[in-house]
Amino acid sequence: MSAALDRCFDPTGARYGVPTYPWRLAPDGLATRRQLRERGLRPGGQPIAAQIMRVRRRTGGVRVGYLYRIDRAVPVRPMTSRKWGALAMLARRTCPRCRLDVGYCIPRSHGMCGMCITAEEQRTP
Repeated sequence: MSAALDRCFDPTGARYGVPTYPWRLAPDGLATRRQLRERGLRPGGQPIAAQIMRVRRRTGGVRVGYLYRIDRAVPVRPMTSRKWGALAMLARRTCPRCRLDVGYCIPRSHGMCGMCITAEEQRTP
């Protein structure tokens, strides 16, 4: 086993406090938040069951992803009309050019935030 793989393999949890597996080698029945979301689930308050670890070759640092048990996950809460409304308002406040939430509804006549308008005016003589 390579040194990097050995550093990431701790199925008993003695070294890191939780069972640790190398990247892509976690046992079945565990999933990350994104993987749960793809299945329409969420952790639902359960504690972290394990973690996956990946060593970066250039920097020597590690990337960690937390794993949750699939059998204890609960369904995602359904979207309410208030949440849909909040998402619509967020879309109206987000500038399509700089992708920032500017805090106010962007006028349709301009189609971008004030900072982008100013930058556009300064570019054109």
